[in-house]
Amino acid sequence: MSEQSTDLRETVRRRYAAAAVKVTEGGTACCGPQPVEADENFGSALYAADERDALPAEAVAASLGCGNPTAVAELREGESVLDLGSGGGIDVLLSARRVGPTGKAYGLDMTEEMLALALANAEKAGATNVQFLKGTIEAIPLPAHTIDVVISNCVINLSTDKPTVFAETFRVLRPGGRIGVSDVVADDTLNAGQRAERGDYVGCIAGALSFAEYRRGLEAAGFTDIEITPTHSVADGMHSAVIRAAKPTTSTVPDTAATSPADDSCCGVTACCTGAEPAADPSITVGTAKSAAGCACRS
Repeated sequence: MSEQSTDLRETVRRRYAAAAVKVTEGGTACCGPQPVEADENFGSALYAADERDALPAEAVAASLGCGNPTAVAELREGESVLDLGSGGGIDVLLSARRVGPTGKAYGLDMTEEMLALALANAEKAGATNVQFLKGTIEAIPLPAHTIDVVISNCVINLSTDKPTVFAETFRVLRPGGRIGVSDVVADDTLNAGQRAERGDYVGCIAGALSFAEYRRGLEAAGFTDIEITPTHSVADGMHSAVIRAAKPTTSTVPDTAATSPADDSCCGVTACCTGAEPAADPSITVGTAKSAAGCACRS
């Protein structure tokens, strides 16, 4: 990763860490947590009132997205769903309700403060079919072909390596799996400099792909049935959009002997990508287990 990419990732991490701290501290105040995003184009206002009312106030307050991916992902009972950049957990908790006790909802985030907030929110919600993982969306710490649906809410635009995000998303999906993503997308007429003039990177504007770039990126990763539908404007020539795509039922990606994530195992280890992870086989080291598994979670 280049120095510039590392700096951008750290800027994003700091912004979301600060948001989590703000919500956590607000939850102990007399008036409860206040939304961290006041712009009507982003945040909890994009969710229906009945959805907000059914969740912990801290999960709603921590919402920083540009849409409601759970409303378009058509989640079904018993499915496994992964939220890329899960933040305070609002979309994971909503997904968990939709897939029911026989399904499972995973949240992936790189920010310790957001993960702590999400775990607290899951406990308050009484959600037992959720699991939060620490990691980046460029190296998803789950085995291949184990997820039915991938969702994300205004996070992919923050990545400095979007082709890898698309490839990793494709890898973890089962054949026939699908994505339902909310993200910021730019008009094809706007170049990178013009996008940056409309907003900064951490504000979900400068790093956004154009409609054509988004489609090409998904196609290059192997996705089909791609639909990119703008929902509302977030800046001049910049739109919140719903992105849908599918992984073909016959995939050319090599199969792996990875274990299903339902047993909390990943890359030959448990408690994946956390400080507490042991090797599933106690006779070998964590590093050896990950190398043998051959998946992305090796750090």
